[in-house]
Amino acid sequence: MDKSSALEYINQMFPTEASLSGVEPLMQKIQSEIRRVDASILVAVRQQSNSGTKAKEDLAAATHAVQELMHKIHEIKTKAEQSETMVQEICRDIKKLDCAKKHITITITVLHRLTMLVSAVEQLQIMASKRQYKEAAAQLEAVNQLCSHFETYRDVPKISELREKFKNIKKILKSHVFSDFSSLGTGKEVEETNLLQQLTDACLVVDALEPSVREELVRNLCNKELTSYRQIFEGAELAKLDKTERRYAWIKRRLRTNEEIWKIFPSAWHVDYLLCIQFCKLTRTQIMDILSNLKEKPDVATLLLALQRTLEFEEEMAEKFSGGTASTHDKELGSDVEETGLGESNKQIVLDIRKKYEKKLAVQHGGDEAEIDKQRDLSVHGAGFNFRGIVSSCFESHLTVYIELEEKTLMEHLEKLVQEETWETEEGSQTNILSSSMQLFLIIRRSLKRCSALTKSQTLFNLFEVFQRILKAYATKLYARLPKGGTGIVAAATGTDGQIKTSDRDERMICYIVNTAEYCHKTSGELAENISKIIDPSFADKVDMSEVQDEFSAVITKALVTLVHGLETKFDAEMTAMTRVPWATLESVGDQSEYVNGINSILSSSIPVLGSLLSTTYFQFFLDKLAASLGPRFFLNIFKCKHISETGAQQMLLDTQAVKTILLEIPTLGKQATVATSYSKFVSREMSKAEALLKVILSPIDSVASTYRALLPEGTPAEFQRILDLKGLKKADQQAILGDFNKHNTVIRHPSVVAPSVAIPSAPPSAPAAPTVTATSTPSINVAPSAAISSREDVLTRAAALGRGAATTGFKRFLALTEAAKDRKDGPFRKLFNP
Repeated sequence: MDKSSALEYINQMFPTEASLSGVEPLMQKIQSEIRRVDASILVAVRQQSNSGTKAKEDLAAATHAVQELMHKIHEIKTKAEQSETMVQEICRDIKKLDCAKKHITITITVLHRLTMLVSAVEQLQIMASKRQYKEAAAQLEAVNQLCSHFETYRDVPKISELREKFKNIKKILKSHVFSDFSSLGTGKEVEETNLLQQLTDACLVVDALEPSVREELVRNLCNKELTSYRQIFEGAELAKLDKTERRYAWIKRRLRTNEEIWKIFPSAWHVDYLLCIQFCKLTRTQIMDILSNLKEKPDVATLLLALQRTLEFEEEMAEKFSGGTASTHDKELGSDVEETGLGESNKQIVLDIRKKYEKKLAVQHGGDEAEIDKQRDLSVHGAGFNFRGIVSSCFESHLTVYIELEEKTLMEHLEKLVQEETWETEEGSQTNILSSSMQLFLIIRRSLKRCSALTKSQTLFNLFEVFQRILKAYATKLYARLPKGGTGIVAAATGTDGQIKTSDRDERMICYIVNTAEYCHKTSGELAENISKIIDPSFADKVDMSEVQDEFSAVITKALVTLVHGLETKFDAEMTAMTRVPWATLESVGDQSEYVNGINSILSSSIPVLGSLLSTTYFQFFLDKLAASLGPRFFLNIFKCKHISETGAQQMLLDTQAVKTILLEIPTLGKQATVATSYSKFVSREMSKAEALLKVILSPIDSVASTYRALLPEGTPAEFQRILDLKGLKKADQQAILGDFNKHNTVIRHPSVVAPSVAIPSAPPSAPAAPTVTATSTPSINVAPSAAISSREDVLTRAAALGRGAATTGFKRFLALTEAAKDRKDGPFRKLFNP
């Protein structure tokens, strides 16, 4: 330890003078410990010295052992090389003998097979000359197998000679087989009883030959069968569209006639199937030529009959060659052809054939391409091909006349339905829809069913476009049926220009038109969905009825607006009666005025009927439009009055409250379970403007300007001057008030929006939705410090007091009348106190 540590240790051991007495014992103890450590160190040094000597001895012994091991390994390697040399010398002769044996065995086998090949070729030549087809077929298989063993010896002269001889024998067999099959169908099979058996054996030979031989033979048989078909139906007499059915009768008759004879062919050849394929291709070409060479449009009945017979034939062939397991084409609307029961191995074949014919039918048939297609057709193994469209698709581009006829027929039906429409619904009907619309869609569905049974591609899409035009025309008919406003010189002279007058029957008819347009809007969308499901996928995305639906939506909007305008016209007499009331000479406030009773009578007679006929959504839209019309009109009608006294203003305020109550109760009259909050707010806002105007009229002369600015902040000086006219002030008296108003009007800045606004939709929503209410805070009025006018709250308080008629003799009578009205159980005035 360092010096400081030693000192600390000593001080710790001997902290006092008294403890120094223990120094001697401590020194003895330390010396004893030193002697013990020295002894231990000495022992360790001696052991380490002895260990080093022993380690050297062990290392020398290990090195000697490794040298001995390397010597032994070398000896073993030398002995192994000597053993290998000895084994090679022993087996050298055995290896040579083994290779010789292998070569001899191969030679013997080849010579034996060569002998068999020579013998088999000679026998095959004899059989071919004697037309022993059954034996020759088996021999052909044997020779083919033997020839496969000599592929590596093609350059050997003898082998080349045998292969050439075998090739010539096959040519002889082919010529014999083709010669014998040429007599098939000539009547020799009846005279020579063994001919059919011989041809059956010949089929075995054809199968043993190359696949091209079978294809050529089947092609020749099909061409031979179709030769008479070409001769018959390419003539002027039968090369007509109305003779199409006889074509299919001919092929069916040939199939029945040759059914027994064609049993000689193996089922894998599908001779009747390939014959029908060739027949369909030839028939398609001939029908296309007939349609293209027509000098005028084909007769629709003849064209559709030919197409129908073609579809029936295609369906019959598809069922025949699917082995009876494929489902037939369902001719009802929306059904498709399905092929079931096919094995897994045949499914891919069917798909390949289908793709090939879809490609072939989409392009023109060229000479070389047609020949290639023939080779492919004849190489097809397996049946189950979908014949649908193989012939009938050639009619597609010529069905324009059919679509024109359908459009003409539908338009005639539409005109007839509209002419016969009574514009009333049948008694007991719960739909409230015009019968013409339902009958029109029934006719459209029948037309769709007829067309979809014939084609589901371009023609069906063309028919869909016809449906669009027909439905648009129907929407136009509904639009034209709506009542129109008065026009002409007489209407302009009488002040009824543009006014729409509607009777109770007209109102019901308008409701029926709204419901019918809604029904057409929904049904046209469903019609488009159905068509998109059954039409070819390439046209499905183009099927869209949105334009048609927009047309019917426009009819609905126009009908509801017409309904509102009709009611507005009914209110004309009541609005005129309101202006003719002697408001200036009215002595006392009584019950609500007669024009209010008239408004109530009009709404009470119309609203229940409209509410029962219209849906909730459209009825709510109608109410919004009605409130948006009647409220501002009532406000403006006050300005049309001449002079309004204080009593007259109180009476008019009472009438305003009554009109407001009537408007709020309209939904209840229409038998609506709930009332839209937005409608109530809108009615209250609009009618509160009229109430505010009347409170301004009731205000004293000295505070009329401040009251007007507080209650009607959006008012104009011209409007304020008209209020002064209504109060009966003379022009001279008005000047001072107008000057003061204009002076303060330049100081007070009014914001553009001062009251809650309710958005009234311009068109009825597609789904029930309440109008949006946007509340804006009441703006503050910035008054200049020098303006000596009352605060806004004081003005509003005074105006409210004036509206209640406080401190006026006339309104004391009004209060007495209202107190008496509270005890009455009926009467229009009682409605003011209903909760």
